[in-house]
Amino acid sequence: MLRFLTTLLLLHLLLTSLVLANTALQFTDVTHEAGIHWTHIDGRSGQKYFMETLGSGAAFFDYDLDADPDLYLVNGAPLPGYEASVRQHASQLSGQMLPPTVRADFYSFRPTNSLFQNNGDGTFTDVTESAGVADTGYGHGCAVGDYDNDGYPDLYVTNYGKNRLYRNNGDGTFTDVTEKAGVAEPRWSTSCAFADYDSDGHLDLYVVNYIVFSIEENPWCGLKEKGIRAYCEPDNFPAQSDTLFRNNGDGTFTDVTKSAGIYNTTGKGLGVVWGDYNNDGAPDIYVANDSTENLFYRNNGDGTFEEVGFMLGVALSENGAAENGMGTTFGDWDNDGWLDLTVTNYAEQTNTLYHNDGDGFFTDATATTKTAQITYPYLGWATAFIDYDNDGYHDIFVANGHLHENLAALGQEGTYGQRNLIFQNQHDGTFTEVSELLGEGLQFEDVSRGATFADYDLDGDIDIFVTNANTPPRLLRNEGGNRNNWLQIRLPAKAIGTRVKVTSGNITQTQEVRSGDGYLSQRELKLHFGIGAHERVDNVEVSWQNGAKQNFQNVPSNQVFRISQGVR
Repeated sequence: MLRFLTTLLLLHLLLTSLVLANTALQFTDVTHEAGIHWTHIDGRSGQKYFMETLGSGAAFFDYDLDADPDLYLVNGAPLPGYEASVRQHASQLSGQMLPPTVRADFYSFRPTNSLFQNNGDGTFTDVTESAGVADTGYGHGCAVGDYDNDGYPDLYVTNYGKNRLYRNNGDGTFTDVTEKAGVAEPRWSTSCAFADYDSDGHLDLYVVNYIVFSIEENPWCGLKEKGIRAYCEPDNFPAQSDTLFRNNGDGTFTDVTKSAGIYNTTGKGLGVVWGDYNNDGAPDIYVANDSTENLFYRNNGDGTFEEVGFMLGVALSENGAAENGMGTTFGDWDNDGWLDLTVTNYAEQTNTLYHNDGDGFFTDATATTKTAQITYPYLGWATAFIDYDNDGYHDIFVANGHLHENLAALGQEGTYGQRNLIFQNQHDGTFTEVSELLGEGLQFEDVSRGATFADYDLDGDIDIFVTNANTPPRLLRNEGGNRNNWLQIRLPAKAIGTRVKVTSGNITQTQEVRSGDGYLSQRELKLHFGIGAHERVDNVEVSWQNGAKQNFQNVPSNQVFRISQGVR
């Protein structure tokens, strides 16, 4: 009996220590403290325009090359009836009617995209106007890449309507070069991403297009007999092909969608990610589609692609059904050197985790990773592989939030606002959802959409920025993730697609510098590796896009390690 009680006590102490270890790491909402006073505006007026459902993304990127990540936020715009709706709401709050001259921004912040410069002390300053990036279109997504190879990261923004390409002038300002570069893309675009798919040294651009939708022909959906309106389903609208722009190397791009084998009018795209899934040195493309099968374009290495999603096992659910794909990203969660894949889906579908088997195929590992049951009731959007606790294994973040604010009236289950989730990697092929242990920053029930990630305060752990539909965003500071050691790799802004392997002890981690993944967003280009208790990294191997390789041995931990091609 004594031995049994002793065993129980030891188990209790072990569990208690594990809980304390988890709760010692907290995410804290520091949005206002950091000086980010901003609100997303989706322009809603009760008419249920479909673009209101998508929200918008954000980008962490060091636009001024001062070694700390700045923040760009994409906003919506007023839709028909919005100003009248705002006046009515403001009048109800103030108890008096407001004159018709009151602008739409009376009750909220001005609906333009915004750039916040990192001050290097944990705070940000709004520099939107001076930088010249205050687009007023109905925005959704953004991505970053040095398309002109001048050393400064440029910015591409997607809209319902014409997109925008901002060239970084290198002096704190940007120039709108959309028309000159030939990348306006007038259709409804969502996510976007740069990559050098043809290995010519110039970043090309993939733009995801969604559906054909007209504000003037907005259909009525919902419960007509009860007069309850709802957002329509994507099946009500025709799909559009995505667009691939090839960089000509002279500041302009050419639409090569058809000649490259990308043209496809069946997808209703929301998320996109580039990644070299078969380790052949050429980046491939995965597109998450809403209600149609997802697309996987394998790079043939000759400037063309072949769509192989169904053959690889990543087009449909495990049961063979097309799902409502939202966000997607690659990441090597088991450290075997092969990029795995995840995609977020609608409520009651589960998010999907695909394991890269290293033989050219993927296996649906959603059930075996123990994530299926947790994600089933949530509607997922942005997702990312991040090592939030610096233990050397990728964890998973998921941003959640429903479409309909009137779910109960529509007779549907669930809530409009939902908690965001973090799945901790258990190092055995499974994950445990731990957000409830990680502080107040992950307890909010927001209507989240996009998310971006960076060590914004330069303390050695990954922080999270989440955009929320029609409300302010949240900057979640990681407090305690740097108890374990880390190494950050900073490469030139043009090094999109470069692969880095970091070996510390018996663990080798693989990451690629990536433009525009997750959902509508851009994470910091600097790579972050948690290395646990290791005080040094045994080897850093860099595989550049042109095939060149570099190795660095015995690299001290807890530093930003800068690498340029050919420089040791």
